[in-house]
Amino acid sequence: MAHGVFTKITAVLFAAVLLIGSVSGAPAYADEKISKENQFTEEEKAYAAACGTLKVGYVRDRKPISFRGEDGELAGISRDIFDRISELTGFQFEYVELPAGSVTYDYLLGEGFDLVTGVEYNKENQKARGILMSDPYLSSRKVIVAKAGLEFKDEGHYKVAISTGSQTIKKVLTSRYPNFEMADYDTIEDCLTAINDGEVDLLIQNQYVAEYWLYKPIYSDLKVIPVVGMDDQMCFSGVVPLEQNDSAVWEERQMQVTMINKAIAQMTDGEVAAYIIESTMENMYKYTVGDFLYQYRYTLILLAAAVVAIVFLVYINIRVQLRSIKDRADAKAKGDFLSTMSHEIRTPLNGLLSLNYLMSQNLEDREKLTHYLQQSASVAQYLQSLVNNILDMSKLQESEMRLEKKPFNLQLLLETVESIEKSAMEEKQLHFQMDTELPYPEILGDELRVQQILINIVDNARKYTQEGGSVTVTIRQEKGADGRITTLIETADNGQGMSEEFQRKIFEPFTQESSTVSQGNQGTGLGMAICSMLAERMGGRLTVESKLGEGSRFTFILPAEPAARQDSEQAEETELMAAEAADPDKQEKKPTILIAEDNELNGEILLELLTGEGFLATRAENGKKALEIFESSAPGTYNVILMDILMPEMDGFEASKAIRALNRPDAASVRIFACTANSFQEDKERAMESGMDDFIAKPIDIQDLLKKLESCPVR
Repeated sequence: MAHGVFTKITAVLFAAVLLIGSVSGAPAYADEKISKENQFTEEEKAYAAACGTLKVGYVRDRKPISFRGEDGELAGISRDIFDRISELTGFQFEYVELPAGSVTYDYLLGEGFDLVTGVEYNKENQKARGILMSDPYLSSRKVIVAKAGLEFKDEGHYKVAISTGSQTIKKVLTSRYPNFEMADYDTIEDCLTAINDGEVDLLIQNQYVAEYWLYKPIYSDLKVIPVVGMDDQMCFSGVVPLEQNDSAVWEERQMQVTMINKAIAQMTDGEVAAYIIESTMENMYKYTVGDFLYQYRYTLILLAAAVVAIVFLVYINIRVQLRSIKDRADAKAKGDFLSTMSHEIRTPLNGLLSLNYLMSQNLEDREKLTHYLQQSASVAQYLQSLVNNILDMSKLQESEMRLEKKPFNLQLLLETVESIEKSAMEEKQLHFQMDTELPYPEILGDELRVQQILINIVDNARKYTQEGGSVTVTIRQEKGADGRITTLIETADNGQGMSEEFQRKIFEPFTQESSTVSQGNQGTGLGMAICSMLAERMGGRLTVESKLGEGSRFTFILPAEPAARQDSEQAEETELMAAEAADPDKQEKKPTILIAEDNELNGEILLELLTGEGFLATRAENGKKALEIFESSAPGTYNVILMDILMPEMDGFEASKAIRALNRPDAASVRIFACTANSFQEDKERAMESGMDDFIAKPIDIQDLLKKLESCPVR
């Protein structure tokens, strides 16, 4: 509603501006009283009645002046004027659209045209070539359309777009601007797009036509520059064989042009102005769905991606559930699951669609749009979590998830979990403690999935424990007679606890406590179900004990084989490493690395990983600090820079450009890798443009990173 009112108001202002701008070159229309010389003679009236329908060719692609309407007929400002001329003269016109490109007289004669419209009025050219031209029936001015930053100079060298419907302007431009380079395009819209894309510098076009297209949001960066001394006056031209200027055809066309001139002279300034305003308003550029999609493309891409992901997940899960149904009891259980999942998906989807509708209704209110976009991002994050959990659930239910069985250090894993949760615990003022007793820290298993279970359990305890409470994690180990290690991990809190009814179904998918306990703790309801299934796949189990109002205790039992090797194997490897260390030829010199990462935890983890692999690494807190460290170091000190993108003070793009601009021998040779979660194609392109050598998306594939680093030359 608001946009429609805005469009109508703009249309009136637009038409008024165009009329004011064209007054200086407007044709001299008659006053209300028709002068004697402009009255039709009896001979002319008789001719008009007897001559039949005149075939008139019009130039297409000139909206709002002349174009093919929805009914296939000529429409626009010209049509209103021509209908008035027909009414005054008595002529009947048949309007035929001319083909694209240059139209020759041979073509016009062969197709039986009597008149051509939209011809640029040129009195000197008319006299020199002996061409019949009417007086101008519509005058405007020519304007330059270019990007906002262009400063036009007559003597400058520019690449100019020419549409197929405006080929005659080439001769005028070549004569007036010999430095111009012409480039042909099919339509005016193609010409404007070429300016937007930087293929050409400008377009010279009728002001009415240019202003019409510039209302399209995609051309919001373009501007109009008036061209001094280049009026655009349109007239009729009679189609006659040039070699038969004294023939009867010439005399007949001359009669037609004379009568058209009298009709033009009889039309008042106000009458023509009314045609222009009415036609301009009717043919104003209309804001389309495509324009909305372009203007809010990034938001809508996010929404579309979420919807596509949801549809895909619904399809996958329906297939998974239907394939696993064996009897009627199973069918009921799976039906309940899908019903709950549908609810969980439809709720945020409804929010996204509602927010999309609100945005379309408040296009002019930036504050509201910003608020709706922020809400959309929050809902999208929830959907992303839901997507990840559903994918894990599908793989586990179909036994498609393969667990690794590799050696890892459980003590180090627990320290990682503690560092991840510590800051969140402190922020909520919770007492967080890990009581560890691990005589056998080296075990075989899937380290990533064990960490996933522990973080889910500890994070769950934190969320459902009030400020000032406590969360304690106790870890104990036993070694069985068969040599297997059993690790018992208990997570206890003194939070709200759970009802007995909820404890019985906590490990079922999409299950959440429906009480004040869960208020403010939105989740997918899949975390505990996934943890329980993972524990079972590992040969262990996950249990819970809880009492409403007193707290909860989760127990994770993890059986595993020891990962310790035989002493003889360790001794052999130790001797081999010592031999290689003693032999300089066997030592591999690794590149020295500078890490630019503002997130402290991410920086510390990356630093620890690299130093653990034998790299020398230094961390900088942001792009500015990385620049300072590199600039103050001796040439060749750093071989590689891992550059985050979004950082305070100076981002990764600016820092990379600044480093490449330094006057030192290694400024151009140091390898710079973008290391960021922003993994869209435009981010990669911008990284390359800023001087970076490669792109590493977060979350980082460590093996891929190490392979890239080891391939870097050491200078």
